[in-house]
Amino acid sequence: MQNYIPHIGIVSLGCAKNLVDTQRLSSVLVAKGYIIENDYSKCDLVVVNTCGFINPAIEESLDTIGEALQYAKKVIVMGCLGTNEKLVLSKYPQVHKVFGPSVRASVVREIVKVVGEPPQDAVQKLNPSGILLTPPHYAYLKISEGCRHRCSFCIIPKLRGTQRSRDVDNIFLEAQDLVSRGVKELLIIAQDSSDYGFDLETKPNLYGLLDKLSTLNKWIRVHYVYPSKEADRIIDLMAEDKVLPYIDVPFQHANLDILKAMRRPGSMEKTIQTIERWRNIRPDIAIRSTFITGFPSESRSQFEELLDFIKEARLDRVGCFPYSEVDGADANNIGNFVDKEEREARAFELMEIQEQISFEKLQTRIGKQYDVIVDDVTDEGVAIARSKYEAPDVDGQIFIEDVKGVRAGDIIKVEITNADEHDMQAKLVKTLVSPINFKNIK
Repeated sequence: MQNYIPHIGIVSLGCAKNLVDTQRLSSVLVAKGYIIENDYSKCDLVVVNTCGFINPAIEESLDTIGEALQYAKKVIVMGCLGTNEKLVLSKYPQVHKVFGPSVRASVVREIVKVVGEPPQDAVQKLNPSGILLTPPHYAYLKISEGCRHRCSFCIIPKLRGTQRSRDVDNIFLEAQDLVSRGVKELLIIAQDSSDYGFDLETKPNLYGLLDKLSTLNKWIRVHYVYPSKEADRIIDLMAEDKVLPYIDVPFQHANLDILKAMRRPGSMEKTIQTIERWRNIRPDIAIRSTFITGFPSESRSQFEELLDFIKEARLDRVGCFPYSEVDGADANNIGNFVDKEEREARAFELMEIQEQISFEKLQTRIGKQYDVIVDDVTDEGVAIARSKYEAPDVDGQIFIEDVKGVRAGDIIKVEITNADEHDMQAKLVKTLVSPINFKNIK
C-alpha cells in the first residue's frame, strides 16, 4: 500500500559504542519516515545489532537473533558478530541478510529494498544529533571508531578496523546540539579514547578536545582510556575542574609477563606509580578498571600478583572477566590454557577482595554531601541517582527516598546516609538551580 508506513524493530546488544551505532541507524530510519516498533510481532523487519567480543556476548547475540525470528517476518543481523556470517547463517539460515559493523548505509538500503520506503508525508526532520536511546539528560559521544592496538585477547581491530577519529569541530557541533536538547552529561567513548586524533592530518588530541568540550559547562566523563601519557594530561583537566574526576582505564592485569603476552603496557610497579601520580594531582579521582583472570599460561603466583595489585591499588570500581577464547584472537595460540572453572574461581576470588575494598571506600562517603544527577524516579518516590564518581549502567547507584517534585534529569544535593559494597542511600538536602561547581564539593 502506498500510504503504509513499515514498522522496524531494532535491538542493540553489547557496549555503549554499539548503542551509538544503533542510535545512528534509528535516526536515519525515523528521518526517512519508518516507525520504530518494540513489539517484534508488529514489525515488518527486525534489525539485531550484535556483539561478538567474547563467547558469552556471541551466545547472547545468537539467542536474540533466534528470539527475533520467532516473531518477525524478516530479520537483518548487523554489528560485530555480523563479521562471522558463516556462524550466523549456519545456526539461522532463515536470517535475511548479515552485515558487519560500520555499514549503516548498506543496512538502510537493504531495509528499503525489503519493506519499501514510507510515504513522503511520513518523513521527519530530526536534530543533528539524532535519536537518543539513553535517558534525555545524558548521551554517549563517540569520538572515533576502530582501534590501532593489537592486544592478543581482542579482535576489535579485525571486527571494526583500525582507528578512525572524527573531526574536532564535528564532535563539538554534535555536543552543542545535545546540550541544546537538555543533555547535562556527555560520556566520551571510543575503543581507546586516549588515542584520539593520531590518524588525522591536523593531529588533534584528547586533551584539546576535552578542553574545548569543557566550554559547554556540562558534566564530561571519559571512558576507555588506554594507559598512556595522554591519560596523564586528562588528570590535569580534572584538576582544573574541566572534566569529572573519573577515569575508566582497563589495566587488564598486573604481572609483567602476562601483560607482555596480552600485548599491553605497564607492570605492577609502574601502574601503582601512575595511580599515585593521578591521586596526587586529583586526590578524589574515581578510577574504574577491568581485569582478565585465567589468561593462557597464567600461573597461580602470577594471579596472586594481580591480587596483590588489587589490594594495593584500591581502585574505586572494578570489572573482572574470566578469559574467553574468541575465534581469531592471537592469545588462543599461546596454549597452556587455565581450566575454565579455575578462571571463573579466580575472577570470583578477585571480586571478593574488590568488594571489600569498595565497601570500605563507600563507607567513607557516609555523612558527606554531593551533587548528583537523577537517572530515574520510581513510582514509590525513590530517586535513583549518580554523583560525579559513578557512570551509568556500569557503576553503583545512589537511592534517595521521599523526593517529592524531583524528576529524572534534575541535579540535586544529597547527603549519603548508608552504603554497601556497590550502592549508597542518601537524603535530599536541596534541589540545585545554580550551575555545578566541582571545586567546592568534597
